[in-house]
Amino acid sequence: MVFSSLLFLFIFLPLVLFSYFMLPKKYRNLQLFIVSLIFYAWGEPIYISLMLFSTVVDYFHGIQVHKNIERGNKKKARLFLISDLTINLGLLCFFKYGDFIIQNVNLIFKTNIPLMNLPLPIGISFYTFQTMSYTIDIYRGKVDLAKNIIDFGAYVAMFPQLIAGPIVKYKDVYKELRERRETFDSFGYGVRRFILGLGKKVLFANNIGLLWEEISSKPLGELSVVGAWLGIAAFALQIYFDFSGYSDMAIGLGRIFGFNFSENFNYPYISQSITEFWRRWHISLGTWFKENVYIPLGGNKKGYIKQLRNIAIVWLLTGIWHGASWNFLLWGVYFAIILIIEKIFLLKLLKKLPSLFRSSYAIILVLLSWVIFAFDDYSIGFDYLKALLGMWNNSFIDNNAIYLIYTNGLLLIALILGSTPLPATVADKFLEKYKEKELLVGIMEGLFLVMIFFLSIAFIVDSSYNPFLYFRF
Repeated sequence: MVFSSLLFLFIFLPLVLFSYFMLPKKYRNLQLFIVSLIFYAWGEPIYISLMLFSTVVDYFHGIQVHKNIERGNKKKARLFLISDLTINLGLLCFFKYGDFIIQNVNLIFKTNIPLMNLPLPIGISFYTFQTMSYTIDIYRGKVDLAKNIIDFGAYVAMFPQLIAGPIVKYKDVYKELRERRETFDSFGYGVRRFILGLGKKVLFANNIGLLWEEISSKPLGELSVVGAWLGIAAFALQIYFDFSGYSDMAIGLGRIFGFNFSENFNYPYISQSITEFWRRWHISLGTWFKENVYIPLGGNKKGYIKQLRNIAIVWLLTGIWHGASWNFLLWGVYFAIILIIEKIFLLKLLKKLPSLFRSSYAIILVLLSWVIFAFDDYSIGFDYLKALLGMWNNSFIDNNAIYLIYTNGLLLIALILGSTPLPATVADKFLEKYKEKELLVGIMEGLFLVMIFFLSIAFIVDSSYNPFLYFRF
């Protein structure tokens, strides 16, 4: 799926761009809608009807909600909103959680209900949340109705961020759907952002992912403590550069077409608390849950106990959102507990401690969370945690760990530095120093981007290992 999607972009994107800019503005949303459906069908044609169904359902529910709000019939508008949410969440639960529910029913009640074994529609968690945000914001009076179903369809199916986010709320782009300006500056920025995201995904995430694959496939009793920590650090870097790389590509493509998608990552691994980490990681998901779950439940306005309850609910849902497996639920519970403890007293205590301690505290807890996240079989995840703590009576460090550090050292250094603001800061200082030599800087930047692009293409063609971790969500 990943290879075919990237292949689609590389083969057809020039044609898509040429036709897009040649068309009159009034036809551009139609072209985006059609191209996005083709892009989705390229990877998974069987579920294109599901996306079209969601588009039609939310568009017409939005009309009914808006109509009844204008008439002052808020009760009826609420019924249409509930109907819309029920259909959307029902589809999401059926396709994403159906077999998980059946498995647990069979386990608890000793039944033998056959599994459906339905393939998961790619990106269903992302576009379901997007379509629901439209009807919710119509109900709240925060946005106008979509001008027509083509404009709304272009929003739902928009191929730059369709498969793995960021989650784009309708209220953030509805003005651009109606009227947007595509400029040479935004086009140039979009191309740069897309190439840098491609490099992050293909050159960084894929290569460090190979290290994680090698370490995680070893018998846990043979892993040294250092080897286990090296493995989970590799996974942490892989998932960051994989997901943030795709977000960069989506933001870049969006800018090319005149859309300003919100940032989805802000150097999360430099955080000094878990509260800060979740302000920096998957920002669009956190914002969606804050606006549509946490605040409607009362947020921090209805007393301290209810605020802690609301945090727990949000994080249970966040865990479940990521997948139909107990490890994701446990992952959500893990963060809920830490965030509640930080809210009660730990944040105040952390502020009194040295910065290095705060950073170490945050990164260790995040790494431990990735152990829970990485293994669908939570019993294996628990065994991996034992390997991290040396509870298998294994060595602290062995020759294999030393060899892996030696052969992957430069890559690890590059990725660790790349997950901080340092490279961007150095680049900004360089540009400021040589701002008068605009032509030279432009040539150097162009050569750098061309090198990243062709190296990425070479790696995609040559490597059979090319996963997108967040496709399954």
